[in-house]
Amino acid sequence: MTVKVFHAELGTAIATGLLGLAGVIGATELGHGWTESGPEAGYFPFHVGLILIGASLWNLVAAFLKHRAAGSDPEEPFLDRDKARRLGVFIAALLVFVIVTLTLGIYVGSTLYITWSAWRQGGYRLPLALGTGAGFAVALYLIFEAIFRIPLLKGPIEPLLGIY
Repeated sequence: MTVKVFHAELGTAIATGLLGLAGVIGATELGHGWTESGPEAGYFPFHVGLILIGASLWNLVAAFLKHRAAGSDPEEPFLDRDKARRLGVFIAALLVFVIVTLTLGIYVGSTLYITWSAWRQGGYRLPLALGTGAGFAVALYLIFEAIFRIPLLKGPIEPLLGIY
């Protein structure tokens, strides 16, 4: 499976256009006009959505014109099999991180994610990767819980920490 540049440009233009459309629809529900006291809540999102739709249409037309001008010349690949596999592994790891964080808390989730990323993708030895992951979790705790007093999602380890 190889994704061509043309297909990536089309997908991106369509996705950003739909995002702009969602912004416009949401802004119309809030009101996007101007009143005697100033702009309504949806005024800024409405106009940003219109700009996003316009830019997406521009990119869509430009992609078609560029593709048409290329003719029968083979396009450069945007995403080959190896890059697609690496991207899939990254997205899967991120999804596992979100699930672990929601069930076991940010400290366990971030320790496991940073450890795995440093070990498998960064090429670090496992003890160093584990130290990096644990160090990151400790830094999160110190910065948010101890210094700024902002509680983070701790999951089932909260009673073990005994701070709240």
